Amino acid sequence: MGPVAITGANSAVGRAMLQLASGGADALAGEIVACVRSERAESQLPALGPATRVARVDYDDADSLVSAFRGVENGGVESVVHLPGVLVESPGSTYERANVATTRAVVDAARTAGVRKLVLVSALGADPGSANRYYRTKGEAESLVRDAGLAWTILRAPLVLGPGTEGAAALRRNASGSSVALPGGGRQRQQPLDVADLARAAFRAAEPGLADSTVLDVAGRDGLSDADLVRRAARELGHEVRVRSAPLVMLRLLLRLRGAVGASGFSADALDVITTDTDVDPKPACDALGLDLTPLDDMLRRSLEAS
Repeated sequence: MGPVAITGANSAVGRAMLQLASGGADALAGEIVACVRSERAESQLPALGPATRVARVDYDDADSLVSAFRGVENGGVESVVHLPGVLVESPGSTYERANVATTRAVVDAARTAGVRKLVLVSALGADPGSANRYYRTKGEAESLVRDAGLAWTILRAPLVLGPGTEGAAALRRNASGSSVALPGGGRQRQQPLDVADLARAAFRAAEPGLADSTVLDVAGRDGLSDADLVRRAARELGHEVRVRSAPLVMLRLLLRLRGAVGASGFSADALDVITTDTDVDPKPACDALGLDLTPLDDMLRRSLEAS
């Protein structure tokens, strides 16, 4: 595989990719450019392999991205893996900025730098016509990548678990007590994906000629309700948990009222995302990318130990 740039390299998926690339028999990439936005983000990176360098980028500064994509010994990176997005907005990181603006900047810089392929890690449910702002901006980002004039692959992921993920931290919080209230009683179906599996999928998708012009749903092989996921996590922690129901209608109303007064943070859009059923066939993505998915029990063990 040729040189690969990873944007958002300090994210959980980015760190998993860097660990995978750092050496050993499982290494799936050669030269790596880990793109981060700040000194603080750089400090969050794992130990880097000898073929990995760090580039400081600013999505409002096109030259910084072009320089990062060109800055390898052989003249430039072959592929860019873009890891955008937040589920919970903050004043400085809205869905529009995190999902759409960063993707537009990466696409423009990739074309200028002569990058051959773009890989976008998106979300199941992405749709530029969605009424949900998270799904809509994810879909808009996908459209930018499709229309870039470069080879591309889009990976749509569900709940991601494993070391360093927000999903693992939330799961441990929910499973740590004797009881927990879940939206709608946790009846929605999950197909959690291990962060290491998503990292492998992103590296393999970065190979020019592999799964080009394809949208792949990369989900875990085991499906279960959110409530059952929390119960299994609690048993892994050595106890039982009673799951209670937090009424969805009331939660959604309160969050919409909160959003109407301009408050950031967890929103009705985010609530709709975490309470949407996931029911996809992971086999097409596994066949296309040569993935062997992590069993749920192993995923839970790694998630709870790390969090």
